[in-house]
Amino acid sequence: MSEAPGVAADQVTDSVLLVMDVQSMIVAPAPSEMIEAVARAIAGARTAGVPVVYVRVALRPGRAGVSPRNKRLTRLHAVLSEGAPGLEFHPAIAPEPNDIVLTKHRVSAFAGSGLGALLRALGTTHLVLTGVSTSTVVLMTAMTAADLDFDITVLSDGCFDSRPRVHDMLMSDIFPAMATVATADEWITGLVSR
Repeated sequence: MSEAPGVAADQVTDSVLLVMDVQSMIVAPAPSEMIEAVARAIAGARTAGVPVVYVRVALRPGRAGVSPRNKRLTRLHAVLSEGAPGLEFHPAIAPEPNDIVLTKHRVSAFAGSGLGALLRALGTTHLVLTGVSTSTVVLMTAMTAADLDFDITVLSDGCFDSRPRVHDMLMSDIFPAMATVATADEWITGLVSR
């Protein structure tokens, strides 16, 4: 797997599937149906030639990693620091050699990961989002992508939040204002019909 924007010169695509924070410890509370939906989306993307980009979180140690002013990440700093147990990818949806893996140091997939540069290199205009959790990485990435004028699809069954009501509210009330909300199977069907 590529560790950053090492992309073949002839590989230009309008869409990219982002698989975010699917590390074992983070995805552990997610139901098997979510893992299966992400696995189907990954398989569909690979079959259609859509690049699969994994974005993992790994915070730096000490103050360089998180300011004490950041309430959310301060609470999670120890378990999300580089080298902490459980930060490997979930084996059922782990990257393959041709996938791209980026590391971020904050909530949004764009934060310090080089994602923006990669997407420009690929000529990407459409992002398809999956990951854990819906109210953190998926929301922050969608909002950043919308500000950057990307076309966005959020795979409703390819995301998980430990608060089901928050997940449902984001899918019904927030994401539709900036993205297409679809299931993994609906998105794959659209890929096949292109």
